[in-house]
Amino acid sequence: MDAPGFFVHPKGLCESARVGQGSRVWAFAHVLPGAEIGRDANICDFVFVENDVVLGERVTVKCHVALWDGLRVGDDVFIGPGVCFTNDKNPRSKRYKTPLHTIIGRGASLGAGAVILPGIEIGQYALVGAGAVVTRDVPPFALVTGNPARQRGLACVCGRPLARDGELLKCPGGWQGQAPSPDMDCPACEPS
Repeated sequence: MDAPGFFVHPKGLCESARVGQGSRVWAFAHVLPGAEIGRDANICDFVFVENDVVLGERVTVKCHVALWDGLRVGDDVFIGPGVCFTNDKNPRSKRYKTPLHTIIGRGASLGAGAVILPGIEIGQYALVGAGAVVTRDVPPFALVTGNPARQRGLACVCGRPLARDGELLKCPGGWQGQAPSPDMDCPACEPS
């Protein structure tokens, strides 16, 4: 079914009117009425979006992800299949507390099956490896993997790991420089 300016699959359920133009909500996804989704987002099959969730523009949420109250996601974020978010450090059945805010910065990517504990901030353009368990804040451009997740290097805006070459950092996509920044000009980011 087509809603004003965005698409909802006939087997999807979108109760929110705050969905940006060009966004897509696919089959068996459920978006609660208080959720806010930016323009050109892609909410894949079997995704649940709770009320107090804000997604930026051009966000991709792959299949089998639940986005719980308190989650704030910047523009251009990729959330891989089966990523697990939490919002309560001391959960108990039938005890409801104000959820902790978890913040995912612009351009960050979260690999399949990553677990993100509550109250964490993942910096812009950070890259969280598949299956990582993120127990503390992740700096911008950091590449983290493991359980618990530890920084293993830096990532380019294009998503590739950066390698150190003397005083410079180099991306296989063609960028080189002293340090990553949001305005780095990597040729691999050019549309193909």
